Amino acid sequence: MSHSRSTSKQILGLAAWLVVSFAAAAVGAWASVNAPEFYRELDRPFWAPPASVFGPVWTVLYTLQGIAAWLVWRECGFQNAPTALGLFLLQLALNALWSWLFFVWHRGAMAFAEVLALEAMIVATTFAFWRVQKLSALLLIPYLTWVGFASFLTFAVWQRNHGLLGE
Repeated sequence: MSHSRSTSKQILGLAAWLVVSFAAAAVGAWASVNAPEFYRELDRPFWAPPASVFGPVWTVLYTLQGIAAWLVWRECGFQNAPTALGLFLLQLALNALWSWLFFVWHRGAMAFAEVLALEAMIVATTFAFWRVQKLSALLLIPYLTWVGFASFLTFAVWQRNHGLLGE
């Protein structure tokens, strides 16, 4: 860990990484304004969670992501971990894009392909974080698991709703 950073710089760093994570969440949330209504219209598998589950789950996951990125930044800074933190930023962008593909543009096939790309980016980010700071990688495991579940759910919902989600 870099001991040259003051406590106030550490706190500001944590706040900044949380802001970055929740900025991506906000972009996705903007696309999801009408998501509960649209979600209710969809034919969903019996194992699909109710719409009310997604907000709390994503709040926890974005918090864990921000902390994980901060731990990597704290360990060696952006300059010494550009790949790990760059992958992190890229997967955040992909995460936000999914909501637009699915809830705004109703592109089921594209949303499914995109969530698979997101899952791959999360795996790459997790491995990159592991090389820098192991706890940061472990903090991404719930996110990786949830997006894996979301991949199956996206596919299942798309397959059941070609009329609403395109081919």
